[in-house]
Amino acid sequence: MNSRVKFSVGLLGLGIILALLPLSGSRSFTVRPQKLLSEVLNDNTYFTADQVARFITDEDSSVQIIDLRTPEEFRELNIPGSINVPYSKLLENDPGSFLNNGKTRNIFYSNGDFDSNYALAIVRGLNLKNTFVMKGGLNEWFNTVMNSNFTGERISARENALFETRTRAKKMFNEMNSMPDSLKLKFIRSKHTAAKKLDGGCE
Repeated sequence: MNSRVKFSVGLLGLGIILALLPLSGSRSFTVRPQKLLSEVLNDNTYFTADQVARFITDEDSSVQIIDLRTPEEFRELNIPGSINVPYSKLLENDPGSFLNNGKTRNIFYSNGDFDSNYALAIVRGLNLKNTFVMKGGLNEWFNTVMNSNFTGERISARENALFETRTRAKKMFNEMNSMPDSLKLKFIRSKHTAAKKLDGGCE
């Protein structure tokens, strides 16, 4: 059984379990497991590392990138502009409080695919539709963006544009993650404050 089939079976099981359980407060799992499975396995729910790199370099304000790893992992390194919502804490508060802005595309990432795919299944099950996953997580980010290099004698215009985006995203990633811890922490706190203000919350 390949990993995609195993994941499908796991998601279906998760859907059945969550469909029977109430979640936090008035929130409940409302999407039928079969519909949920087709949604989360649809290619339209995934962005590539290259697409996320372009969102970052363009400073696209219609995108919110959400790191699902632990706070310790997030402080060590993270994708520029991302906010940290650990997977283990995803349902402690109502996810709709930071995901339910129809104008914003929320993109989950972790080290690989599993946490982000399960997070996607949970929030899509809560009918929070504007949620997506960066396919391959940080592992793919490093493979595609951070380890990108040009070899050969000729490059097409498309390949050149892609390489330039990767180079800019790589530079931003290195600058962000090479900051002293004190400056990095201030930057991370400022991102959280800005996100709260956008959602109409308080500091």
